[in-house]
Amino acid sequence: MVNDKEHEIMSIFQEECAENVQAVSKIFRFDFDGRHPDKSYNNREHLEEEVGDLLAMIDLMLENNIVAWANVNKARRKKFEKLQQWSNVMN
Repeated sequence: MVNDKEHEIMSIFQEECAENVQAVSKIFRFDFDGRHPDKSYNNREHLEEEVGDLLAMIDLMLENNIVAWANVNKARRKKFEKLQQWSNVMN
C-alpha cells in the first residue's frame, strides 16, 4: 500500500516528468536560445532547472525506499548498453 508521503513524492515526480517533456518540446520548437518574452531565462536554462527538479525527486524516491539504488543503477547500465547498440548518441 502506498502511504501518503510516498504518494506525494511520486505525484510530484510525475509532475516534474511532464514539465521536463514540456521543456524539451519548447527547445524543439524554439531552439535552446529561444526565450518566452515574459521570462528572464532561455529554453536551455529552463530545461536545466527542470532536470534539477527531477533529480531532486529521484533523490527523494531513493531516500524513502520507493526505488532501490541497486535496481535503478542496473537499469541505467542496461539502458546505456541498449543505446550503444541501437542508437548513435553513444558514439
